[in-house]
Amino acid sequence: MTHETTPPLSDFRAVAELHHRMTTGLILSLMTRKGEKIAADVVYRLFRRQHTETFLPGLEKLNLTGLPDAVASAQYHYLSNAIGTVKVEFMPDSDRKAWIRYPPPRWIFDGTAICGVTNAVTIAMMRGWHAHNGEALGNPNLGFVCTGMTTNGDPGLEGYFYDYDAPLAPEDRLRFAPDEEAPAFDPDAAPKVDSADWPALRLAKAERNYALYYVRSMFAVLLDVFDTADAAALVHLTARLVGMQFYDVTRDMLGITDPSRDGFADYLARMSNAMGNGPARAADGGATVIANKSWRLMEPRQPELLRAWNGIWEGAGAVHDRRLALEIETGQDAADTGWRWRLSG
Repeated sequence: MTHETTPPLSDFRAVAELHHRMTTGLILSLMTRKGEKIAADVVYRLFRRQHTETFLPGLEKLNLTGLPDAVASAQYHYLSNAIGTVKVEFMPDSDRKAWIRYPPPRWIFDGTAICGVTNAVTIAMMRGWHAHNGEALGNPNLGFVCTGMTTNGDPGLEGYFYDYDAPLAPEDRLRFAPDEEAPAFDPDAAPKVDSADWPALRLAKAERNYALYYVRSMFAVLLDVFDTADAAALVHLTARLVGMQFYDVTRDMLGITDPSRDGFADYLARMSNAMGNGPARAADGGATVIANKSWRLMEPRQPELLRAWNGIWEGAGAVHDRRLALEIETGQDAADTGWRWRLSG
């Protein structure tokens, strides 16, 4: 029986939920198992990678290229994060100054995870992205001034893009002014995406893509920082913990109530379908097999990380029924992009 159909919105959102938590979990695992310095380095690399890949194309996509650089930068953060369901506020001041504010709860450090993240990681995120907007725009005068950080106990991460009168040295592109405070946010005056261009299905897919992109980018950065075995070990343990912790939530989002192996097979097939893997489910002897055409999360596929990522489903399966056995089988060569889950027990 194939499940390669257009998923309901709930399935996209369940995939987004699980992989959102995966990103948070990986940052916490880095903090607790590798230390603050390495965690901050990984987060810096993560945001540099994403900035390089998405900032300028995103300005085009959001029709922001004709605005002053400070305003365009702030609006980009506001609109792109809003599409990904992240809380952000935008407060323009002038053509040379525009504020943004990320009020709690913070998406990337969700829930009590905020208690396990230090200022060094928040600063690494801003150094990796906000401090490079001027460079990307060809405007050496543009910098970012941080006026508050949630990880410091402030009621939000906030600051403003400012176009100075002279070029900034690289170390001055991110400055700190904790004595300043963002103005009030007026949602009625803020820009909005056109609902005709962003119907509910497109928004649900964007939310999914937003979460998956963070995980895909994190995997690539981990392979740059660690050897493959160390990266895979960190991912597998984190994924298994996240799968166990968030199985109930995502199962309920899908409306699955069957406690049998078939119920978990439905869960896997629907989640994989919502990721775009093209799953097909069949019986194979005494086992249930879900064959996937590809691994859309990471192409070209990294076999070690595919198996490590599978920890998220091992964890979910252990909660559904701890007696379930879940194996993953991959193709024999790089040209074979297919892979299978085999469920037994």
